[in-house]
Amino acid sequence: MDNQNLVDMANRIGDFFDSMPDREEALAGVAEHIRRFWEPRMRRALLATLDAPDTSGIAMSDFVRQALVSHRAQLTPAEPSTV
Repeated sequence: MDNQNLVDMANRIGDFFDSMPDREEALAGVAEHIRRFWEPRMRRALLATLDAPDTSGIAMSDFVRQALVSHRAQLTPAEPSTV
């Protein structure tokens, strides 16, 4: 999975919601959009990129970073079953 592409997509989502006047509603909007429309492996990869100490030039916007951190619990998919 291309982490740069995931971050670029998240940044574009963030650009849309960042124009909203209510900051908390905008942050929740980013997280809700990603939760509803991104499959679990995409969300896992995005959160792993957020946690990575060296993102090697991957530029996640501060707004998206804040949305991911503040809504991490709802964005974290359940672990896949090993049945």
